[in-house]
Amino acid sequence: MKTCWLVLSAVAALALQAAEPPEPRIVTPGQNGSPPSDASVLFDGHDLSHWTDGHGGHAKWKVAEGVAEVNGTGNIFSKEEFGDCQVHVEWASPAEANGDGQGRGNSGVYLQGRYEIQVLDSYQSKTYPDGQAGAFYGNFAPLVNVCRKPGEWQAYDIIFHAPKPADDGKTILPGSFTVLQNGVLIQDHVPIKASTTAAVFGNVSATGKGPLVLQDHGNPVRYRNLWVRSL
Repeated sequence: MKTCWLVLSAVAALALQAAEPPEPRIVTPGQNGSPPSDASVLFDGHDLSHWTDGHGGHAKWKVAEGVAEVNGTGNIFSKEEFGDCQVHVEWASPAEANGDGQGRGNSGVYLQGRYEIQVLDSYQSKTYPDGQAGAFYGNFAPLVNVCRKPGEWQAYDIIFHAPKPADDGKTILPGSFTVLQNGVLIQDHVPIKASTTAAVFGNVSATGKGPLVLQDHGNPVRYRNLWVRSL
């Protein structure tokens, strides 16, 4: 009986060990605005070497004083492609607010080239709710408007889970967006379905990944400190 008890105890101990989750890997957090140690840094203020024009050429946005600025040369595409990921990006609309609604500081951050978190000067400027700054464009308005004044730097922290095919290979399981703007929750795990009402730039690869795309909508919006963590 004692031998059986010892054997059962050993089996139970092994089962408990097997059930324990693996140790989390170590990631060193960034300091003073720097990215964490496991991030892919797509723009650090020096150049656009991690980007293309989407047609095999170099990205041609203006880069000066640590900032990339939209200049009418078209959208830019990250060379690296991503599936589920965390994105940090800082942006600023023009300091001189011209126009109104969609004509004021318009740009966008596209995950996989097809799911847009809107960039817009929505400080005391109205437009349709699911098209203002922080909207999952055409799908969900932000929970609150936390836009800073024109010309001031703002930050998006985006958690993106891409739509994926189910086991049957036909059904698409929705993905999701969670977004913080300037440290405030503005999209709370909203669903991403197989399509979006916004424009689509390129195709998702067979690996289920796609580029990050920054939109040239004709307004001189500025970007800085852009990094991505694959999840």
